[in-house]
Amino acid sequence: MARPDAQHIYAELRADIAGGALPAGSPLREVAVASRFGVSRTPVREALRRLQHDGLLVPGHRGLQVRRVDARAVVQAYDLRILLEAEAAAQAARAHGPADLVRLEGLLARDRALSAPRPAATLEFHAAIWSAAHNAVLEDLLHRLTLHASQAPPSTLSVAGRWEEALEEHAALTEAIRAGDAPAAGRLAGEHLRTARELRLRLLRDAPGSYEPRP
Repeated sequence: MARPDAQHIYAELRADIAGGALPAGSPLREVAVASRFGVSRTPVREALRRLQHDGLLVPGHRGLQVRRVDARAVVQAYDLRILLEAEAAAQAARAHGPADLVRLEGLLARDRALSAPRPAATLEFHAAIWSAAHNAVLEDLLHRLTLHASQAPPSTLSVAGRWEEALEEHAALTEAIRAGDAPAAGRLAGEHLRTARELRLRLLRDAPGSYEPRP
């Protein structure tokens, strides 16, 4: 089996940051990352350089670490995601193919079988909707925005009862996409993200130490 290249390492680490597996302040040192992927430090150095360029890593003690989250940027990202997720869901209702539905329904069934909330799982479900819209520009924008919001600890799914509510919202959204009902899909996606935004605002107030101060 071929060893992971810089692109693979970059994508894996980026997903770990977006999904919360690498929270703010987590160190990312070349030797440790190279050991994880079983590669030399050369592709690791390139991957870390790209993550730093993305603004996800900053210099820390004895190397790079995951950047602390800018609270204002998180809220701004949610505001934009509400608009763009609604548009992506509406487009998915119009443009999806059979394979898109199979993927959405498979992810929903998998998530319902989980014994505990998993932020990376809900992010994957959302990404499947973006993909079903078959709009590469919109999909890229949403991936970028998600890094600002989902990196903020803790996950909104940590709020009591939110995981179960989110799954029901995902189910309704999947059904609207299946039915080709673009207005309903857009409305449901917008409501889903507005709820997440309100929960995020509550978490921001409760855990200010996890975020970068703003003047």
